[in-house]
Amino acid sequence: MATLLIGSPIFARHIVPFGHPERPERIVAVEAALAEPGFDTLVRERAEMADETMVMLCHPASHLDMLRDASPREGLGRLDADTVMSPKTLEAALTAVGGACQAVDAVMQGRVANAFCAMRPPGHHAEPERAMGFCFFNQAAIAARHAQSVHGAGRVAIIDWDVHHGNGTQAIFWDDPSVLYASTHQIPLYPGTGAASETGAGNIVNAPLPPGAAGALFREAFETRLLPALDDFRGDLIIISAGFDAHWRDPLGGLELNEEDFAWATDALMARADRDCGGRIVSILEGGYDLKGLAGSVSAHVTRLMANS
Repeated sequence: MATLLIGSPIFARHIVPFGHPERPERIVAVEAALAEPGFDTLVRERAEMADETMVMLCHPASHLDMLRDASPREGLGRLDADTVMSPKTLEAALTAVGGACQAVDAVMQGRVANAFCAMRPPGHHAEPERAMGFCFFNQAAIAARHAQSVHGAGRVAIIDWDVHHGNGTQAIFWDDPSVLYASTHQIPLYPGTGAASETGAGNIVNAPLPPGAAGALFREAFETRLLPALDDFRGDLIIISAGFDAHWRDPLGGLELNEEDFAWATDALMARADRDCGGRIVSILEGGYDLKGLAGSVSAHVTRLMANS
């Protein structure tokens, strides 16, 4: 079976102010990288916009209503210093939710081996009732709930290697042992959460890294914290919050990872998925703000996903 690539032109229509790091050029760089001949065997699907029932798997109706009210008819509107809406932002964010659930459908139904969702805006900072950190809806969390509610997945693991901690995902699943949230990230750094002492109902595993940490410490965090948690959890699906801002080139982080580190982590998660859940992985783009580092890292990640298809 092949690897599925989910995308849409709408993701480039979420406009931000000049100089904002979460800019449309990010998705353009990812799409250009995945248009290279080595990716010809990808199954490509256009993301479909989510309906309200998908959003409300993790967010109350009031959160969606707030974003509708805040959505500008023209120009830009700010929810906070970092989180900006343009006229097409809400459509892009809803389509990112729909695309994540679409990927889950394809993987859980066995139509593809695994999937990568090339989407923006990112989602892992979005809390149930708060948009923040460039994020509006929590795609990874909603995808996990969708797998449970639609496909009967009993246990879903979310692995987050973005340089920033996914406070929103952690908050959503804080006391729910049916979802494992395991993250390695930089501390100190925005949003200020993700200490190793934050464990929820025993289903939260945080492996913070100090500024300047490179591949050796990243791999150690996987081997001593994240992978053992997966070994104990044995989920029915693995979702990756695949942020690439831990790359050494990235302006928003202070870690020193490279493309080979992300490829190694992908291989490690694929081995667990092969053992526990028929290889089922859905990877969702989160951060990554240096265009060259982002494109190269996505290429390495998706190449490894394709090796199992």
